[in-house]
Amino acid sequence: MKTYYYAHTGHRIGLDRFRRAVAILEQLESDITLLTSDYRIAQEARSFGITNSVGIDVVRNIPHIAKNGDRLIFDSDEANPLMLEDMKQYFSTFIHVPSDTIAIQEKFFAMKEHPKDVKLSYFFGDDDYEKDLEKHFGFLEGLNPHLQLGYYYFLDYEDMLKKRFSNYFEFEEYDEMIKRSEALLTASPQAVLDSLAAGGYPIYVKREDYSDDFDELFEMLNIKIIRNYENNQINEIIKEKNGLNFPSFHQKSNKFTSFIKDSLNL
Repeated sequence: MKTYYYAHTGHRIGLDRFRRAVAILEQLESDITLLTSDYRIAQEARSFGITNSVGIDVVRNIPHIAKNGDRLIFDSDEANPLMLEDMKQYFSTFIHVPSDTIAIQEKFFAMKEHPKDVKLSYFFGDDDYEKDLEKHFGFLEGLNPHLQLGYYYFLDYEDMLKKRFSNYFEFEEYDEMIKRSEALLTASPQAVLDSLAAGGYPIYVKREDYSDDFDELFEMLNIKIIRNYENNQINEIIKEKNGLNFPSFHQKSNKFTSFIKDSLNL
């Protein structure tokens, strides 16, 4: 009997679930194979500390890898109720990861004391199929942020962005960006959590194509949320950072992992 962790990834969904899966698998410390929707990130997973990973293209291909009676941790909203019921019958243990689950790698908490020598970074996300970052350049007017490049950017698009921004971080420098950024303007919920863990000041930009899953949590954590790309708020929000208190969520970030361990008898 094998255990698998499926994370929905790709050009239109980004890597937030993948980054969360990396954090959860790190905490589980067990022989679990990561399945991703995209072959490319499955090959890249080793650089994130994942020993076993397989790209499966679409969610319905999971049974082509896993056998009846195996165990599955499922981090996706793709499946309809009928498919979910089939999975529960197919796998001996089936764990559906809630969309708003918090999981953060320990390395980000260790960055709290690192000097924050980059005043502002901007990370739209690992996916930008419609080139929305470019459409909203006006949102960044006067801010001069360092740009964090995403994973699923087209080659010509990435080249254009590098010319547009005088300072930028490559995809592989994501950890460096989190470590050094005093303030982080981002549309990635996972980047918000990573930055907060690292002692940064994240500001969440609500993308039209992203769900509301994290809105309530971010409001509880005093994370400022910017909607409709209103950049006239940003400078004032940045000035507020020293007066904000962020609730601790380190223990909560391990809560779901403990549930998985108990469910799988790890």
